[in-house]
Amino acid sequence: MSTSSDTSGNTRNASIAQHDFSRDSVLEVLSNRRRRFAIHYLKRQHGFNGRHPEPVELSELAERIAGWEYDKPPERLTAQERKRVVNALRQFHLPKMDEYGFVEYDAQRGTIRLTEPAASADFYVDVLPERGIPWGSYHLGLAAVCGLCLVGIGLGVVPFTFFSMFAWNVFFVTVFGVSALGHYYDNHYRMRVGAREEPPEVAER
Repeated sequence: MSTSSDTSGNTRNASIAQHDFSRDSVLEVLSNRRRRFAIHYLKRQHGFNGRHPEPVELSELAERIAGWEYDKPPERLTAQERKRVVNALRQFHLPKMDEYGFVEYDAQRGTIRLTEPAASADFYVDVLPERGIPWGSYHLGLAAVCGLCLVGIGLGVVPFTFFSMFAWNVFFVTVFGVSALGHYYDNHYRMRVGAREEPPEVAER
């Protein structure tokens, strides 16, 4: 694994640090919820503890992931629930994340550290909240409403004629400006892995 002292492991890590993750590797790693939760937690630790934080213990990572997965505080988790997540991380998820260069996993010590490329990269999870609508549908609806207003203005239909063209321009700029800010906030805070205390899909339950 990447944390061993063999030459091939060091060469692979050096190669990973020199380029961005491929689209396929990101999709492969983020396709699993437990791996998304692991990256989220490690990003939070990386942000809190500086550029080179101490490695995270496997038991600590598994406990946090199990808490999110079973929607329980860590102290209420059963031994079986903890063990199930620990085994899955140890046997499958962490070796895969290590292979793709997202983490440095030391199987002997049972510690995990986020790699620098993964720490500096932004990953997004598009989670639709309850009663929410996708941004694409929102913008399509907004464009339709604005188009209807323009038709009403062009035809001189009441009540569109009650306002001056300057007022309408202010309205259009404000509406699209506020929408753009909302979309930016949603992307860089709500959907970004590691941006909030809980993963996006947990926070939207």
